[in-house]
Amino acid sequence: MGTELMGSSQKKNIETIAGKNRIIDSIIEAIVTREHFLLLGHKNPDEDCIASLVGLAIILSKFSKATTIYLGAAIARQYQYLLNICKFNSIAVTNSFSILTDPVDVIAIVDTPKPSMIDASPEIAPLLDDPKIIKIEIDHHIGSDSAYCGDQAYSLVTDASSAAELVGHLALKLHNKREALEAHQIDELFSRNLVLSLLTGIIGDSNMGQFLKSSREKRYYRIFSNMFNSMLAKETTKETNFANMNDIHRELTTLSAQEESCYRYLISRKRSSSSIGYVVLTKEDMRKLYGRYDNDMIVAVSRTAVDALAEESEKLGLVAYYDNPKESDLVQFRLRRSRVFKDLDLRTVLSHLAIENGGGHEGAIGFRFPSSQIADIRRYVRELLPKIEEMLVATREAHRVP
Repeated sequence: MGTELMGSSQKKNIETIAGKNRIIDSIIEAIVTREHFLLLGHKNPDEDCIASLVGLAIILSKFSKATTIYLGAAIARQYQYLLNICKFNSIAVTNSFSILTDPVDVIAIVDTPKPSMIDASPEIAPLLDDPKIIKIEIDHHIGSDSAYCGDQAYSLVTDASSAAELVGHLALKLHNKREALEAHQIDELFSRNLVLSLLTGIIGDSNMGQFLKSSREKRYYRIFSNMFNSMLAKETTKETNFANMNDIHRELTTLSAQEESCYRYLISRKRSSSSIGYVVLTKEDMRKLYGRYDNDMIVAVSRTAVDALAEESEKLGLVAYYDNPKESDLVQFRLRRSRVFKDLDLRTVLSHLAIENGGGHEGAIGFRFPSSQIADIRRYVRELLPKIEEMLVATREAHRVP
């Protein structure tokens, strides 16, 4: 871990590409190897702060990391759509420390000029002083009224239009780490919501949606707007070029309504065993869903659904569905543990059932099979549930006090 810098000195620009890349590589290593992340911004957060928190959280969620955004107070209504993104990507947003039921491995502090401005409760403050916890910092505030909030080796603090630009820079570097992406079954890092979050921060920090002026702002806006336009082109003939905050807000609001509709379809098919709430989506179900929504949205909403099923059952949630046959021949399974249930490390389900194509952390796993191996998805789930229930019984017996 790098030497701690918190409050020790004025923030300075990273002068060399090599120096910036070393820090980015350290942050990527933490993303890949650590499990529990707490994300903090500054008090009275603006659009760049919230968009950067959401963008970084989406990246972490793709690596199946347990991720929580702490916001000490209610945010302004015009930024609420950013929190809707979290809702449909299984990202916890809280103003209560009590939701953090697992030890924190990493704290990421974004868009915060100095330690005194960190939005953190009294219970979180000791974690910032714990040398065992990595402190990542992503910030663009340079100058006399600034001080480092993170560890030296993990402080991506340099001149930029916005913190969202730096999160985007990190994502572009991570996009090229194909081995890490493949190990976590990440087919595409730049989802629609990630790109829109980054655009929101980059544009929003430039006079609330006025046209961009600096060459850097224009460059990063061009990168991410082109990505988003490419995504839209797969689904619609609409020619879109987002130039201001209102365009992004309108599109995100539309997406939120579609996500709600998709979620209602999934959750209307919920069933339960004694300990597991589950949804099984047949090929016919998926034909309807892929006819209405894009793949990225269905994946995000499935995460939301499995979370809701787990919390409702107070044990486990399971969602099973077919990938879009135009893109993949796989059948996907997501298994999630409720926040109040800690007895079973879900990774043992993979080893116990000898499932090779899967991964995750102790509270959430995903696994998949070629569709040719699943003749009947409903029957497969009916046979799978008793095996998981048996593991739960065995776990309860092992934890029973003599």
